[in-house]
Amino acid sequence: MKRRLTAWIAAIAATASLAACASGGSTSAGDATAPADADNPVTVRVGVTDKAQEYWTTFTDLAAEEGIEVELVNFTDYAQPNPILSSGDLELNQFQHLLYLANYNVASDDDLQPIGSTAIYQLGLYTTKGYASPEDVPDGAEIAIPNDVVNQARALLVLQSAGLIELAGGGNAFSTPAEIDEAASRVKVVPVDANQTAVQLQSLDGAVINNNFATDAGIDPTTAIYSDLQDTDTARPYLNLWVARAEDADNPVFAQLIEIYHSKAVTDQLLEENGGTAVVEDVPAEELQSDLADLEELVRTSGA
Repeated sequence: MKRRLTAWIAAIAATASLAACASGGSTSAGDATAPADADNPVTVRVGVTDKAQEYWTTFTDLAAEEGIEVELVNFTDYAQPNPILSSGDLELNQFQHLLYLANYNVASDDDLQPIGSTAIYQLGLYTTKGYASPEDVPDGAEIAIPNDVVNQARALLVLQSAGLIELAGGGNAFSTPAEIDEAASRVKVVPVDANQTAVQLQSLDGAVINNNFATDAGIDPTTAIYSDLQDTDTARPYLNLWVARAEDADNPVFAQLIEIYHSKAVTDQLLEENGGTAVVEDVPAEELQSDLADLEELVRTSGA
């Protein structure tokens, strides 16, 4: 706890330091009532967890052309960007998906809102047994899945979308292996720690593996025989977001930034950097906010 508090204080201090170094000719975008331009420059502080990716350089350069100085504040702890945004030390953050935000808002009694979408990053099914597609996986095969609440449910939905299992009631973002209709399913699931899913490829017929653990294990993520990128409706709870405080949801400068993010120069670079394991989605804010409300209700009723 002390270590996390220290990291949080350091992050806030870094944010304040960045603000102090901002161009003297620009103002914070927080109270903007009109889009920015070169004659009316503004500064926006954005919390991210992947500042090193090159597409951010393209993004910030394009924003600067429109009079928006973007200050990226990088975090290594996912627990920090939301409370720091809520406190007012950031204007925006961009690191989380809908389900993560729903869990945060319910647990923290907060009301952060999605104002734009970014991309869905795949959760893939892999095998070393030579199966070219889910149809080739034999009946009775054993498939490893992550055992943490969010990734476990998502993995089950991946397997259902691939036609390998059926979940009672169609499943949802909090489904568990207990909901598998075994009589109607072709495979058995083996829940393990997420960081062990790649290891299980050596002994089981397949595994559902997060991109970061696939990369760490030297697995090319494009070799997945199925992923939820092939069924983006199923993957909607895992759509990543631009997030603001509720009172800033209609800020015109923030809308500019989302439009810049979805420019071809930025999205082409993002997709190239992620090696075809992401799908960019441009979903209206109103639709995202409706989805968030539904997920928040699901979080409350599930007791997760």
